[in-house]
Amino acid sequence: MQKKLIALLSLIGTFSMGYAQLSDNFSDGDFTANPAWGGGTADFIVNAASELQSNNTTLSSTFYLSTPSVLATSAQWEMDIRLAFSTSSSNYADIYLTASDQDLIAATTTGYFVRIGNTTDEISLYLKDGNGTISKIIDGADASLGSTTNMKLRVIRTAANTWSLYRDLTGTGTAFVLEGSVTDATFTTSAYFGLLVKQSTSSFFQKHFFDNILVTNYVPDVTPPSIQSIAPVSAFSADVLFSEPVDQVTSQTVANYSVNNGVGNPTAANIDGANPALVHLFFNNPVPNGAVNTLTAANINDLAGNTLVSGTGTYTFYIAQRFDVVIDEIMADPNPVVLLPDAEYIELKNVSGKNINLAGFRLTSSSSSSGTFPSYNLPADSFLIVTTTTDAPLFSGYGSVLGLSSFTALGNSGSTLSLISKEGVAIHTVSYDPTWYQNAVKSSGGWSLEMTDTKNPCTGAANWRASTDNRGGTPGIKNSTDALNPDNTAPIMVRAAAVDNVTLLVTFSEAIDSAKGATLSNYSISNGINNPVSAVVVSPDFTKVQLTLGTPLANNIVYTITANQISDCTGNIITANTARFGLPGSIDSFDIVVNEVLFNPTPTSTDYVEIYNRSSKILDMKNLYIANRSVTTNLLGSITALTNDNVLLFPGDYYVVSASGALVKQNYVAKNPDNFFDISLPLYSDDKGIVVLLNALGQVVDELAYDAKWHFALLDNVEGISLERVDYNKPTQNAQNWHSAASTVGFGTPGYQNSQYRTDITVSGEVAVTPKIFSPDNDGYEDFTTINYQLADLGYVANITIFDAVGRPVRILTQNATLGQKGIFRWDGLNDKKTKVPVGSYVVYTEIFNLEGKKRSFKNVVVVGAKF
Repeated sequence: MQKKLIALLSLIGTFSMGYAQLSDNFSDGDFTANPAWGGGTADFIVNAASELQSNNTTLSSTFYLSTPSVLATSAQWEMDIRLAFSTSSSNYADIYLTASDQDLIAATTTGYFVRIGNTTDEISLYLKDGNGTISKIIDGADASLGSTTNMKLRVIRTAANTWSLYRDLTGTGTAFVLEGSVTDATFTTSAYFGLLVKQSTSSFFQKHFFDNILVTNYVPDVTPPSIQSIAPVSAFSADVLFSEPVDQVTSQTVANYSVNNGVGNPTAANIDGANPALVHLFFNNPVPNGAVNTLTAANINDLAGNTLVSGTGTYTFYIAQRFDVVIDEIMADPNPVVLLPDAEYIELKNVSGKNINLAGFRLTSSSSSSGTFPSYNLPADSFLIVTTTTDAPLFSGYGSVLGLSSFTALGNSGSTLSLISKEGVAIHTVSYDPTWYQNAVKSSGGWSLEMTDTKNPCTGAANWRASTDNRGGTPGIKNSTDALNPDNTAPIMVRAAAVDNVTLLVTFSEAIDSAKGATLSNYSISNGINNPVSAVVVSPDFTKVQLTLGTPLANNIVYTITANQISDCTGNIITANTARFGLPGSIDSFDIVVNEVLFNPTPTSTDYVEIYNRSSKILDMKNLYIANRSVTTNLLGSITALTNDNVLLFPGDYYVVSASGALVKQNYVAKNPDNFFDISLPLYSDDKGIVVLLNALGQVVDELAYDAKWHFALLDNVEGISLERVDYNKPTQNAQNWHSAASTVGFGTPGYQNSQYRTDITVSGEVAVTPKIFSPDNDGYEDFTTINYQLADLGYVANITIFDAVGRPVRILTQNATLGQKGIFRWDGLNDKKTKVPVGSYVVYTEIFNLEGKKRSFKNVVVVGAKF
C-alpha cells in the first residue's frame, strides 16, 4: 500500500489526473487478483520486495502477462522497470499500453507498446497492426540503456492523439526526459495492458522486474506554477518550492528572481536533483537579520509550458541572539527516580518571539561538548527536551524531544552549561551547583533545577530552585516554579587582575551586555593609565572583560579601575564601580599564612581554610595551591589549585577556601562574600591533620599541623567551631598561637579578621603579660592572657606557675620549656583540672634559668574577671 501511495504522489504536481483505471504495486504478493493477470502465469512471480519478477528459465523464449485495460485515449501510463542486464535485439521488454487481445504474442493482436532495449539499446514507442507488422513511431535516443536499467516510464496520449514518451533513468520520478512526441490515431480502443519479455540465454533468466503500474485518465495541465513556500537557509541563500515541477531552463535563469531589501538577483539558481519543484537560490548580498523579505519570481515555466508571469513570497532569516533561547530546566541527577524517566535532560525555551532553527547548535559543559544539533525548528514561546538519542523515546509523552548522539554529561555537583549557536554565539550560559536547589533533600537526586523567570536569564542562583512538581520536574511544559523574578540589581565589578603589564582581566558578578562591556570609554584607570586601548568581553559566560592598556603598569603600585555605564542582560547599569589591581609579585615562604581552619563542621556546613596575606606584596592566587600531609608518612596529598583565574590577594586581605562557599555563608557571617573559592578541598580530619600551602614551584609557603585539643578546654562540643590564629606574625606551628573562635561571632570568622586576633601583644621588658584583665568565656573579647618574653641570649629554660591571691598554685603552665630569644605562652584561665578558676587576682610566676646557673624570676599580676 505504501508503494502504491508513493507512486500516486510522484505524479501529483506534474500532471493533473483523473480516476486510475489500472493500479498494481503487487504489495498483496499476488498477480491473480486485484487486478487479475493472465497469460504466462508460471513465467512470473511476486518476489519478497513486492515486485513482479520474471521466472521463465527456458532458452530463447518469449512470454507475457496481460490484464484488462480499456483506457486508450486521453490517457497516461506510468510504471517502474528494472532490467538487470544489458539489452540487445534478443533481450528486451515490451510494455503494451494498449492491446486488442489478451495474447500479446499473437500476430493478430493490435496496439501500441514501448520497447526497452533492442539493437541500439533505446526506449522507443511502436505501433502493431493486425498483420503482425510493427512500426516505430517514436525513436528514442540510442545507447540510453547501460549494463543495468532502473527506470521510471511515463507515456501520455492526449485527446488529440498526440503521444509523448518520457523516461527517468534515475528511477526517482523527478528527472523525466522526453524521448519524443508523435501524433497517431491508428487505434483508439484497448482491451488489455500487458508486459512481454524476450530472452535468449540463461544469463537473462529471472532478471526482469516491474512495479507500481498505473494507468489513468490524462487531464492536460493548463495551470502555471506558483510559489508554494520559501525556506531561508542562510543570510545568503534560500530555497523556493514551487507548486509543481518546473522547467530546468527557466527555473535556473537568475534574472527570473529578485529579492528586495537591497539583496537583488541571485548569483546562482539550481534546481534540486531529487525534487524538480525545488530551486536553490544563492545571493551575493545578505538579507537583513530578522527582516521580512519579498522574493519575486517571473517567467518560470512548468513541464507543460505554463508560465508563471509573476509571483511573490516572503521569508525571514533570523540568526539567534544571546538569550533568545534559554536553558530553563536541568535534570543533572535523575536518581533516585521520583516519577520521571531515569535519564539526564535539559529543557530549552524559545523566548525570542521568532521561530529559530537549531541546526548547528551545540551544548557544552565544563568537561565535554555535545554533537551538533540537527535541523530542528523551535517555534516561538515553545519548549524542547534535549537528551541522549537512547533516552529520547523515554520522553516522547512529555512534549517535543530531541536526542543527541553525544549529549554532554551533566555534573551532579555542578557544571557550566553553554548553548552555542552555529555562528559561535553563546546564546545562554548557566553555571549551576547543588545549592541552587535550596533544598538539601532534592539536591541529592531525582529532582530538576528550574529557572523561575525566563526573562531574567543572567541572575544565577537567585533565579533557580528545585522543581515543585510531584513528578520531580516539568520536561516539555512551563516550569512549576514559573513566576516573575525581575533583576533590578546592577552588576558589580568583583575584581580586576593584571595578567601582565599591559593586560587586565576584569570580572563582574553577573553576565554583562557585550556591547557595553566592549566600550572603551566605560573604563578609566588611575595613575595616568586612563582608558584601555581595547576591550573584549570573554564568552561564553560574559562575566569577564579583557582590557589591553596603552601604558604599561609599574611594579609595587596599587591601581584602581572604575567602570561606568556597563549593564547586565536586563539593562541594570553600573555607576562608578571600582576595583583594585596591580602587578603581582612572587609568593614566597610565609607571605601567605593559614589564618583559620574549620575541620569539624556541622552536618549543614563544610570544612574551610582561611588564608591571609601578611606580606607587603600583591599576590596572584592562581599561583597558590592547597594540600594535606599524611600524619603517618609525611607525604603531601590532594594538591589542588585555589583557582584557574587571575585573582589578586592584596596585603592584609583574607580569602576562604572550601568545597562550597555557599554552605559556609549559610552558617557563618561573611563580611566579604566575594572572597571565597569553591574547590575540591583536601580532606582534613576532625581530630588532627595538616594543612599545607604551596607556591607554583611546589615550595611550602605555610604549614599547620592542627589538633582538636587546641580548642578552648571548657567547650563541651567543638563541632562547627573554627580554630583561629591569634597573631599572623607569630609562628604557625605553635599551639599557643591558636584559639577557638568566639561564640559572639557564631564560632567562625571566614573572610575577615579573627575574633581572637590580638593587636596589643607587645613585649615590654623581658617578660610581660597582656592583657592585665581577661575573662575566659570564649566571647571573643580578651578570652586569655599572653605571657610574652624576650631574652638577650639563647639557651634558657622556663617554668611558669599560676598562683592565686593567697599563694596557692592553681596551674603549672609549663615546666622546663626550652626558650628562643622571644616567644609567647598563653593562660586560658583554667586550673590544672581544666576547670575555670574563680574570679580574682592571680600571680604569673616565671622562672628562667640556663645550664650555667644563671636564673631570674618574674612576677606579673593578672585579674580573672567575668561579665554580669
